[in-house]
Amino acid sequence: MKKENVRPPVIHHPPVEHEEITFAHPSEEELASILDFYGIEWRYEPTTFPLRWDKEGNLQEAFSPDFYLVNQGLYVELTTLRPQLMRLKRRKICRLKALYPDVDIKLWDRSDFVRLLERFGMQESRPSLVGQQAVEEGNEE
Repeated sequence: MKKENVRPPVIHHPPVEHEEITFAHPSEEELASILDFYGIEWRYEPTTFPLRWDKEGNLQEAFSPDFYLVNQGLYVELTTLRPQLMRLKRRKICRLKALYPDVDIKLWDRSDFVRLLERFGMQESRPSLVGQQAVEEGNEE
């Protein structure tokens, strides 16, 4: 008897108080501060989406977007570090959209985040929020 390829369920993590969150990068913390300032309700990594699994349903690859904007119904993945990470993130988002077509997700790269900083007059914060390696690589582009 052939086993079916059973997709594991989406994992919804319980909300965490904002002051208890340990962000993976300072840019995420700054984005959270901007969202708070403008009263935009958000959750940090609230959902893990299975992307690949074996025939028994054992998870092999998953993706947890950085933010979920509650009232907009939008997930946001923020990647400000090495441009090489963008290819991996784009692949994961493409797979997520194929498996979960109703999920609205946007990928914000370093240039998107820099424009946001500039819009709010925070250009001087760029090196600490984007990451020095990314800033140096950005100068090579």
